[in-house]
Amino acid sequence: MIQKIETILVDVPTIRPHKLSVATMNAQTLVLVRVVCSDGHVGWGEGTTIGGLNYGEESPESIKVNIDTYIAPLLIGMQASEIGKAMAKIRKTIQGNRFAKCAIETALLDAQGKRLGVPVSELLGGRVRPSVPVAWTLASGDTAKDIAEAEKMISDRRHNIFKLKIGLKSVDEDVAHVLAIKRALGDAISVRVDVNQAWNELQAIEGIARLEDGGVDLIEQPVEASHTDAMARLTKRFSVAVMADESLHGPQDGMEIARKSAANVFAVKIAQSGGLFPAKQLATVGELTGIALYGGTMLEGGVGTAASAQLFSTFHELAYGTELFGPLLLTEEVLSTPLIYKDFHLYVPTRPGLGVDLDIDRINYLKRAQGHADQIEEIAS
Repeated sequence: MIQKIETILVDVPTIRPHKLSVATMNAQTLVLVRVVCSDGHVGWGEGTTIGGLNYGEESPESIKVNIDTYIAPLLIGMQASEIGKAMAKIRKTIQGNRFAKCAIETALLDAQGKRLGVPVSELLGGRVRPSVPVAWTLASGDTAKDIAEAEKMISDRRHNIFKLKIGLKSVDEDVAHVLAIKRALGDAISVRVDVNQAWNELQAIEGIARLEDGGVDLIEQPVEASHTDAMARLTKRFSVAVMADESLHGPQDGMEIARKSAANVFAVKIAQSGGLFPAKQLATVGELTGIALYGGTMLEGGVGTAASAQLFSTFHELAYGTELFGPLLLTEEVLSTPLIYKDFHLYVPTRPGLGVDLDIDRINYLKRAQGHADQIEEIAS
């Protein structure tokens, strides 16, 4: 039985400013959810977003308030092992709130995996790979710094796929920045761009043409999420892959984009999809319609990253790798034992549930004051 649901906001500085077209991040707020079950098992989830309300309709504060006020009361007393029933109740009763729903579903799956003694991947169909490739995002905004950062990542065998956040500057400035980095890193290194919806269609035509000629191999969400017809025209016009990200709020959006041929690649994100099961449905739409898959991130900490990795390890096709570098962007670790990154991959935890343990002392140190002085108590699971 579900006895207690706690939502905790944890503020963690980033290792450097992370510049997107919608916001510049100097810190990340992790939204952690803990579900305590009557059988002694504890499940952890995460519903982290980017830049408050700059990126999407949910903020860390709204996620917490809506879980505490509306979602938790629906679930207290329900059987913790009946995840489908619990999530069906939430989805019928609560509108929107995809990040909050993802956090709850993740925590219930974590507890169920521990209860059954299997990793979450085995509750999602079974993993087909032990690790996933991980891209690194270059987002300092300084060309020389980005080149130096990338060269160190390659030397350390941590990343050999790089995505550049662009859209804040003019098309000319952004393209020059990207192509300078591509020339410096060479043909053997994958360089991609994420425009975060910053261009109109004419700017996208100009920018993509030059980026394609310069050897960039992926263009993410060049125009506004709602402009799917423009995405379709761009996808048809260019050979370089066009990826949908903000356009995808779950499998129904995936069906619409597939019907319009409005992307070559889906960025699958568990929080943006509303949970691990809807994200898996989105991936299935891609697989059935010939659209390639990429494992996206909301720059989560260790819990959300582990959850995403558990799901992405079950994808039969993962042509464009993943972007699960979130914990590496943070100055503080919330896991007792960090996730393993080596040889350009993240290794998916193999222990039951998400396969991670939380550092409660560190969370208590970092957690935001929330109107009470209570500390999170350590509960064995």
